[in-house]
Amino acid sequence: MAEFDLSATFIPSLHKPASLLPIARHRQSLLYLIEAYPVTIVVGQTGSGKTTQIPQYLEQAGWCADGKVIAVTQPRRVAATTVAIRVAEEMGCKIGEEVGYSIRFEDVTSASTRIKFLTDGLLLREALVDPLLSRYSVIMVDEAHERSLSTDVLLGVLKKILKRRKHDFRIIISSATLQAEDFLTFFSEDGESQTKSETSKAVTLDDLISSGGAPTQPASNSSIGQIINLEGRSYPVDVLYLETPAEDYVERAVQTVFDIHTKEPDGDILVFLTGREEIDNAVQGISERAANLHPRAQALMPLPLYAGLSTEQQMYVFEEAPEDTRKVIFSTNIAEASITIDGIVHVVDTGFVKLRAFNPLTGIETLTATPISKASATQRAGRAGRTRPGKCFRLYTESNFLSLPEVTVPEIQRSNLAPVILQLKALGIDNIVRFPFLTSPPSELVIRALELLYSLGALDSYAKLTKPLGTRMAELAVEPMMAKTLLSASSFGVLSEMLTIAAMTSLGGAIWISHDGEKKMETAARRKFAVEEGDHITLLNVYQAFITKGKKEGRFCHDNYLNFKTLTRAVSIRAQLKRYLERFGLVVQESLSGTSNPNLEPLRVGGPDKSEQIRRCLTTGYFAHAAKMQPDGTFRNVAGGTILHAHPSSLMFNRKAEWVVFHEVMETGNKTFIRDVTKIEKGWLVEYAPDFYKIR
Repeated sequence: MAEFDLSATFIPSLHKPASLLPIARHRQSLLYLIEAYPVTIVVGQTGSGKTTQIPQYLEQAGWCADGKVIAVTQPRRVAATTVAIRVAEEMGCKIGEEVGYSIRFEDVTSASTRIKFLTDGLLLREALVDPLLSRYSVIMVDEAHERSLSTDVLLGVLKKILKRRKHDFRIIISSATLQAEDFLTFFSEDGESQTKSETSKAVTLDDLISSGGAPTQPASNSSIGQIINLEGRSYPVDVLYLETPAEDYVERAVQTVFDIHTKEPDGDILVFLTGREEIDNAVQGISERAANLHPRAQALMPLPLYAGLSTEQQMYVFEEAPEDTRKVIFSTNIAEASITIDGIVHVVDTGFVKLRAFNPLTGIETLTATPISKASATQRAGRAGRTRPGKCFRLYTESNFLSLPEVTVPEIQRSNLAPVILQLKALGIDNIVRFPFLTSPPSELVIRALELLYSLGALDSYAKLTKPLGTRMAELAVEPMMAKTLLSASSFGVLSEMLTIAAMTSLGGAIWISHDGEKKMETAARRKFAVEEGDHITLLNVYQAFITKGKKEGRFCHDNYLNFKTLTRAVSIRAQLKRYLERFGLVVQESLSGTSNPNLEPLRVGGPDKSEQIRRCLTTGYFAHAAKMQPDGTFRNVAGGTILHAHPSSLMFNRKAEWVVFHEVMETGNKTFIRDVTKIEKGWLVEYAPDFYKIR
């Protein structure tokens, strides 16, 4: 937590007296409904104050008595941290005291925490230890309409808990769109016990005020919950479309920003792009062209916002721009619903979002830029009308908009379900088919996940969790393939090395820093750490150099184009993973930390034998991500259907290797790239995954 400097001026632009928020007039009605019904569904626009105010109302109303805690879950880490800091500030406490947050690999809570913000995935992990989540009196599931994988599973688990904790437990579902009826129907006893007309009556303020805060006619006790609508305050937003489709939406977005800057009145600009690469390119594009603006013109200040940034970097977007400067925030869909940035008057919507898509035939999950849904487009436009009338520039035609799907396909219908099924099995839910999913996952995805978990050794032939391997894999805070790799590492004698690799690959590739016009020097710096065998051992070298030199010498990271903050995070993630393994009774012999490598020659990590053991160990977990090199230098996955390219950031870009395993896949344009690639031998696949591969 050293990177936070929580001064009194923190996030100044978010300051709005709580009494002015639209939710303030609904305080009594909300508290009445939460008292009276097990489930309350709150429908309100982003910015209505529901996320920051409801937990405070509950705490003031005594829901934290007897040491109980209020949990607020978020689908994204960025939202969990920013909102927690905001609420701590409103309550006048230090973050981590009465108000705390918990995200993967970062827990900022204490014994005195009463309001806890966390990702829905983390709350599910807590259920492994405490299946009835008995510490919590109220659980608020925020942004439920986003239908992330963890949100859907969490809702199913909460429905089961509610059957056992009818009297001392409340669930609040908060959503920005009108999927409220679906949520209410889902929680009604068996999903069918209420007629549509009975469930869908939203309680309005008038119903409650007319009788001093209680409905004039109390709803029947059979009803499990109620919907309450908070009218958000929003100003009119003009929506403008392109007449002809844009060829390159990133380029068009940058051009639109300059058009707005030169022709439109004051007000910050929010641009929606799909991911880190596009955002970095756009920020660079703005910086380069801003130099050509008229010397007396207002300055432009481009800021990135995506999940891979450190919490500190993400905070810049909330600070007010200097005088005579207009902020331009380039964001992924994080800014669509999870967080509210004041001062936005112009929104540029490129119409795309990166979505996960898992192909059960190839077993590969890609991140693909996909057209957004109408619901998302409406959310994005609404960001412009928060403080005064605004404009939304849609970089697509009106007919494109009309052909968009109404809502986004829930993640559970398009993702690799292995992590979810492993988690459910660990929670003691063996019959996956009978689990109450809000939307049932396709059977092919379930079968594929069971096959993979069986091949990894997490499930036995009766699809029961194996002990100790399966239970330990479920407890580790990494996905199943990496969990298997870590738990196999001590038998190869490379546990210390695999811990480092697991920490480095969980950072999402933000290890290197780019400086304009220094491409050659950057490549040369990367080459110092490179080894023939591929990216994983190269990452090990980077980490090694960092802990022996980079932490002590200030210039080391700068000279080698390394991201000091990201690598510091890798050190803390590694320490946490090490604690997990020690809890399982595995002893970590620190084989590396003593080595110093003064001339920065690529490390032969403990000699060629060590390197082979590391690569064998990677194969035990990543055998399903194996690919064979083709004569033209591309790769084919084993099923043979998909052409894969080594990502330009990978060492295997333009190198020879007959067989490789890879960590992740991403689609950009019409190419599918693999990242974090390491050479292996074909024979290892059959040796370590006999249930997955047979040689014909």
